[in-house]
Amino acid sequence: MERRLVIKQVLIMAGGLALLPSCLREQGKSTIKLQHLDVSMEQENLLADIAETIIPRTKTPGAKELKLHLFVLKMLDDCYEEADQRLFMSGLSAFNEKTADQFSKSFRKLSVHQREGILTKLEKDPAPELSAFYKIMKDKTIDGYLNSKYVMTSLIIYELVPGRYNGYFPVKTA
Repeated sequence: MERRLVIKQVLIMAGGLALLPSCLREQGKSTIKLQHLDVSMEQENLLADIAETIIPRTKTPGAKELKLHLFVLKMLDDCYEEADQRLFMSGLSAFNEKTADQFSKSFRKLSVHQREGILTKLEKDPAPELSAFYKIMKDKTIDGYLNSKYVMTSLIIYELVPGRYNGYFPVKTA
């Protein structure tokens, strides 16, 4: 009878230790662990809205539902040089300030039409930090969408090379 009690207590303790890191996460920090970037929850939500504006929800899931903003952050953290990371983060801050100055409210509170207009203007913006930010954001959002589990399993039917054998395929003679 004592062994069962000890085993039960050990399992409860192990479960508690497994959950402990998620409880110790700092409030206001990003939901994923990043090595080189310091992203706040507000910035992460802004990136989610930008990604959702680039790939909106229709009959298919949008960027927010597929969590493409987290993909962008992880790719930026793992695969980009430190200079590009700094440029991206300064571009994100500049984008936030530009939106607040232009509309006197945050990007999240704008209508879809206004969001699309801002991103369209951003493609032609001469400021290097804004253009670098938007280029990385757009490229990685599209990359993440095309390589997402949803697209690869539901929209594109992947067939391993060389494909099926069709013995009745008509062949033209030379």
